[in-house]
Amino acid sequence: MRRITVATAVTALTVGALTACGGGTATTPGASASFSPAAQGDGPITVWVDATRLAAAKLYQQQNPQVKMKIVTYDGDANGSNYLHTKVSLFNRTGDGWPDVVFSSQNNETTWAVQAGFTAPLNKGLIPQSTLDGWATGANAPCTVDGTLYCLRNDLSQTVLWYNAALMKQWGYQVPTTWEQYQALGLKVATEHPGYLVGSAGDTFTPEIYMWASKCGANQITGPKAVTVNTSGPGCTKMAGLLDTLIKAKTMATSSVFSTDFNKNSASKVLMMPGPSWFGGALFQGGFKTPKGQIAVAPMPQWAGDSSPSVGNVGGGTWLLSAHSKNLKAATAFLTWATTSDDYQGKLAPGYPAYQAAAKTWLIAQSTSGYYASDVSPTLQAAANQVWPGWGYGQFSQEASWAATVTPGMAAGKSITSLLPAWQTSIANYAQSDGYKVSQ
Repeated sequence: MRRITVATAVTALTVGALTACGGGTATTPGASASFSPAAQGDGPITVWVDATRLAAAKLYQQQNPQVKMKIVTYDGDANGSNYLHTKVSLFNRTGDGWPDVVFSSQNNETTWAVQAGFTAPLNKGLIPQSTLDGWATGANAPCTVDGTLYCLRNDLSQTVLWYNAALMKQWGYQVPTTWEQYQALGLKVATEHPGYLVGSAGDTFTPEIYMWASKCGANQITGPKAVTVNTSGPGCTKMAGLLDTLIKAKTMATSSVFSTDFNKNSASKVLMMPGPSWFGGALFQGGFKTPKGQIAVAPMPQWAGDSSPSVGNVGGGTWLLSAHSKNLKAATAFLTWATTSDDYQGKLAPGYPAYQAAAKTWLIAQSTSGYYASDVSPTLQAAANQVWPGWGYGQFSQEASWAATVTPGMAAGKSITSLLPAWQTSIANYAQSDGYKVSQ
């Protein structure tokens, strides 16, 4: 097990003032300019985890029986339940009850947690910079406010192009490297192998696969509670046109890849499927039951002439350390272990670890599993550092805005291109309801 070094000087950790920042970095106004830890002791730590991360907490307790822990399972804020925010608001009013460490399935918790005074600054003496340097490029952007790190990314969900290598070879097709080639192949499949699919636009996370990778400026966080929303740029319109073309050709599905209908009628007819790193195990191996030796992975296509590769991201999760912890040493040790340990992240975690050393171990397990047609490691590893930073991590839900506008519009036979203005309006409304200043 890797030894974890935790700084013990926790009596006066300075936090920089919050100012505007851009790209994918989270921004939140109103935080205190300094962090004053609670009186420290060696009492038990309370850890909140979802059902999937329960294995991490139990393994740590098994390996460190001297650490006094109380493990609590909750929904992990799945589907944006806002449970954590609600409970922290209650604890802030009563002055008691805060957990020491929390896992959240959401990447945007710092948008409220910093302002609420819940999260401790991790790069101000708690965790060595040499450890923090081990995360993939941009992985901790959702956790960073004006240079101060308030959480740690658990896993990445970088997008790649999954494809059936056996069918590609059988039909004499080449894996596309550009979106233009991807669309052309989709049209060819429609003619030569009707019924087969090259992707799906039927899930609420569709924009995180296609629009994010296409550098669509629909979700640009520009400062504290500020966002620019523009769905009329080429990154949005070109991708919308591609999706419309393939939907019309019936090689782009419009039902969810997790639906009973898709699993029954389309799971065995997937030639290609852009999607996150977890599609391999959760979707093809788990849900679709695609036989081993067929599925391979290639880099996400790029627009011709674009020399800066970009991919999207679908999911992930973060770990937060409570600023109210009375045992920061033990809490930080667990937090660091949970995000960096080969024993958990490298060998047991279901998703691609955000910590690069653990990711290498995780990738070895994938490549030696015997399931994939070829080694998936190089492609997944490269994509981990190519997530486009122009798609922000706001407090509002992108999936909710897509589900409220584009999904029902598609069901009514409308094109995604025609729905872009409504999508922009919906994003703006969701953002404004959460207190964002919106530029369009």
